[in-house]
Amino acid sequence: MSEAARVLELLAERGHTLAVAESLTGGLVAAELTGVPGASKTFRGSVTAYATPLKEQLLGVDGTLLAERGAVDPEVALQMAAGVRGRLGADWGVATTGVAGPEPQDGRPVGTVYVAVSGPAGGGAGAGKVAALRLNGDRAEIRRESVRSVLELLCELLGDEHSENARAQDTEQNGGD
Repeated sequence: MSEAARVLELLAERGHTLAVAESLTGGLVAAELTGVPGASKTFRGSVTAYATPLKEQLLGVDGTLLAERGAVDPEVALQMAAGVRGRLGADWGVATTGVAGPEPQDGRPVGTVYVAVSGPAGGGAGAGKVAALRLNGDRAEIRRESVRSVLELLCELLGDEHSENARAQDTEQNGGD
């Protein structure tokens, strides 16, 4: 079973919904989810806020935070996840932000990625959780691994007992911290 299928199955078991906010992945998370038959039962929609100002305008990310730290930041990722969750009326929100390359951004090297989950109180995420990734590979590989990592983080918070160990091992193999 794909990671996307597992996420949707876990959400359906709980009667929960999901919304996605994407930057560096440019819609790949949403595409992965909607590739699963029956995704409409739990997937509400997505916002691809590729340009930094859209993160503030569409997702409610704090403008001062963006000005001071840039878009590639763990708190930005968390605010994106919470913002899309609220804007699209979902139980869970996930977000991706980072540097896929080929050039560094906001003083961050290529492969710096933050994935975040915002969930209901008592639903595993509480206020939310962010994972910092240091990924190797070309632009396409970094984007694919970002998609896999955000779905894995959500699985972990939804209580999938296999997710945390798999993500930790893979992140370590990819030079993560």
